[in-house]
Amino acid sequence: MTDATARNEGTGPPAEGGLLYGVQPDVAGAAGHRDHPPRLGFFTDTSICIGCKACEVACKEWNAVPEDGLELTGMSYDNSQGLSASTWRHVAFIEQRKPLGGQEPGVRHDGAGGADAHPEALDVFTAAGRLGTTAPAPGTPDRDGTDAPSGEISPVAPDGRTELRWLMASDVCKHCTHAACLDVCPTGALFRTEFGTVVVQEDVCNGCGYCVPACPYGVIDQRREDGRAWKCTLCYDRLGVGMEPACAKACPTDSIQFGPLEELRERAAARVAQLHAAGVPDARLYGEDPSDGVGGDGAFFLLLDEPEVYGLPPDPVVTTRDLPSMWRHAAVAAAAMAAGVAACFVGRRR
Repeated sequence: MTDATARNEGTGPPAEGGLLYGVQPDVAGAAGHRDHPPRLGFFTDTSICIGCKACEVACKEWNAVPEDGLELTGMSYDNSQGLSASTWRHVAFIEQRKPLGGQEPGVRHDGAGGADAHPEALDVFTAAGRLGTTAPAPGTPDRDGTDAPSGEISPVAPDGRTELRWLMASDVCKHCTHAACLDVCPTGALFRTEFGTVVVQEDVCNGCGYCVPACPYGVIDQRREDGRAWKCTLCYDRLGVGMEPACAKACPTDSIQFGPLEELRERAAARVAQLHAAGVPDARLYGEDPSDGVGGDGAFFLLLDEPEVYGLPPDPVVTTRDLPSMWRHAAVAAAAMAAGVAACFVGRRR
């Protein structure tokens, strides 16, 4: 049963049933589950991610996800590039020319106006090779001819250390409250579980691909071999026997935290407050708000910079939000056309 089966036409959240858009306090109940457990999800604290990729390996091993090339992008040390049908967990490596401590909100991180305006602003491998070396004074050309533009943060600390901040984040399917991929699936291959997660049944998927453009995060993908769609299941088989997902179990720093979603949101809010008090004003939550464009995510994040830096949309909206109004407008147009045709016939008879 899709999230849209019991749509309420009122302006507020329904007592039961599903909405295509807006707050939905009981996603499992809206999908038809009764006496279900609390909604479960992920809270990923990127501030303590060390980029070990243990989550990626654990996910592949437990779910028998095939190897996907392990090709370096040439832009970072990341060798899995992004989420795909064969990468259900992806640890992103984001290198920034910014001091490691004393983070400042609103500071540009890309040299003078971005890579297009100043393409030599940051060579990750050259900068990494200079770690610990003695550096020239700010504004003085480096040994390779580049320097920190006037008014920008120098990649070199006063004591001579080359500053290169690495943001690492383990991305995953968001298990949206309003999952457009589920709503557009014509075969029922995608379904909402009793834990509030969204799972693909690969033996039911017909490879139509409707779910791929429907996802506002670009998560779900098809395998070239057979065209079927695949994504994170939040280890549905493990949840059924009381085990936590493989990625969370393998995470050595507890960057990936698993549990009841409401508890995770409280824990995340406390963590953000702690980071703000410690002098990290850029810390913010992403995907935890039930009133956002997808009704809140079942897998949300603590970020240390803007969402776009991590390759995440700043304001995701469920792509099926406007379906009711689209159908209404189509019905009005069809009725008007039918009325016009009928008027033509009536006029001819006269």
